Amino acid sequence: MAEAANLVGKLEADVEIKVSAEKFHHMWAGRVHDLPKATPDKVQNCELQEGDWGKVGSVVIWSYVIDGVAIVCKDRVEEVEPEKNLITFRVIESDLLKMYKSFVSTIQVTPKHGGPGGIVHWDLEYEKVSEEVDHPESHLQLSVEVSKDIDEYLLTE
Repeated sequence: MAEAANLVGKLEADVEIKVSAEKFHHMWAGRVHDLPKATPDKVQNCELQEGDWGKVGSVVIWSYVIDGVAIVCKDRVEEVEPEKNLITFRVIESDLLKMYKSFVSTIQVTPKHGGPGGIVHWDLEYEKVSEEVDHPESHLQLSVEVSKDIDEYLLTE
């Protein structure tokens, strides 16, 4: 029998951005509904189901495309730390939960020292339901691509 530890994983990526860390963080904490405008080929819809944008406990429903497949995902905001430009989302309802017992995404943006821009750090923590399930590399890649799209969108505002 496989040990549960083999099913728990973490993927991380960093993306350099040109806009300020605060502006990028605000897109995730206060303007998530604008994501479909920033990255329409990847995120089709984002709506607040309960609570307030960017507040712990609020629930957001996402519609996005990954590897050519349309996904609907309901997330709860678990943590928001504006002073650290950090927000954490936990998947609470989705087909993803057929593959992962838990799936948590944390986005933290660090300002660049001595200049504009920053580094977006993505941290995906998950527990697979079985050894046969792939690690969510495609989700990490999507996160990187969405970050680049958001950066470009915010630069044109």
